[in-house]
Amino acid sequence: MPETLRLEIVTPEKIAYSENVEMVTLPGSEGELGVYPNHVPLLTTLNPGELRVLKGGKEMFLAIGEGFVEVTGSAVSVLTDMALDVTAIDESAAEEAVARARAAMKDDLTGEEVAAVQGSLQKALAQLHVKRRRRG
Repeated sequence: MPETLRLEIVTPEKIAYSENVEMVTLPGSEGELGVYPNHVPLLTTLNPGELRVLKGGKEMFLAIGEGFVEVTGSAVSVLTDMALDVTAIDESAAEEAVARARAAMKDDLTGEEVAAVQGSLQKALAQLHVKRRRRG
């Protein structure tokens, strides 16, 4: 049996995932981050994007939002505002969210409003990326 690490993904609503896995790949703020068991301890921010999990030789994909990740040698803890399995993503709703965000960007927005719209856009694009690449 391969060596594993504990992956926990927590959103404000629930524990979205809690399993022992062989590897996890995250959309870190400095680029894609691959984590295997015995990884050096690390704390960093996450960008919206695709989180990949390798468990039992099979890959699973989640669309995640902004957040934080803490890595220890035996565990990965993800705190994020969104974590959706490919089967839970509503492609048409995500497309509508992208259209609304792009339309809103044409308005005269404050800096805070721009940041909020960009965050919404990034999360919707992450969902579309996962859904279209990993048809579920």
